[in-house]
Amino acid sequence: MSVGRARAVLLAMRPKTLTAGIAPVVLGTAVAHAHGGVHLGAAAACLVGALGIQIGTNLFNDYEDFRRGADTEERLGPRRATQQGWLTPGTVKSVALAAFGVAFAAGLYLVSVAGWPIVAIGALSLLSGWLYTGGPYPLAYLGVADLFVFVFFGLVAVAGTTYAQTGGWPTDALLCGAGIGALSTAILVVNNLRDRHTDAKAGKRTLAVRFGPAFARVEYAAWMALAFAVPVIAAARGQVAWLFALGALPLALRELWGVYRTDGAELNARLAGTARATLCYGILLAVGVVS
Repeated sequence: MSVGRARAVLLAMRPKTLTAGIAPVVLGTAVAHAHGGVHLGAAAACLVGALGIQIGTNLFNDYEDFRRGADTEERLGPRRATQQGWLTPGTVKSVALAAFGVAFAAGLYLVSVAGWPIVAIGALSLLSGWLYTGGPYPLAYLGVADLFVFVFFGLVAVAGTTYAQTGGWPTDALLCGAGIGALSTAILVVNNLRDRHTDAKAGKRTLAVRFGPAFARVEYAAWMALAFAVPVIAAARGQVAWLFALGALPLALRELWGVYRTDGAELNARLAGTARATLCYGILLAVGVVS
């Protein structure tokens, strides 16, 4: 199959997974609203920055996995632009750097709004995006990427968005970050479960490779459980409206059932479904936060 250059770039960005970048900003803005104010400019910059980092990470992952031999014709997941020859490795790397550049520019604006703490948040986020598959010790190849996704696409993304708008670090932001970060990590777990055989051949020691498919499925269930424990914990603290997030539970349970019942290329549908459940959870939790 051949595709045009623009479509190839779009596919390399992995648009179906971008909910993992959008949902934390929505939640962080909801927490900001609940704690005294929303700064629309800062919220927009946070969204641009989050998507820039995620897109840059996805593209750099495409480039590095191809270079390291993790993406071959045996790949079961959606086609990758570099592996398919739609784009040269140099092009993919250049677009990745451009995406990181957009995120950097958004960060400069946020510094003018929220001050220098944003520098540390932005620098660490950009660094984690590069280190995910780049550098001498790429996180995705060491089996520690799960933790970094939870931290940076959950705790840091939500709390950073809230801080950029309010100048504070409320507990609500950390709770929301834990919930959405858990589901974002679940997306990664499905990806690693599906790719465990080709990853093992390429020396990519994800947790699914290290401990096997049974462990990966239990890990997926554990991240799901953590996500849905968050609104229950909040309700116990008197924030009953957070229970709106349980409206996403049927979607999550359907994906959990599917992860336990399928394998190989069939997990592509579970990957997309988990991303949809993540967005639904994020929106419903945000409604609960502002209610």
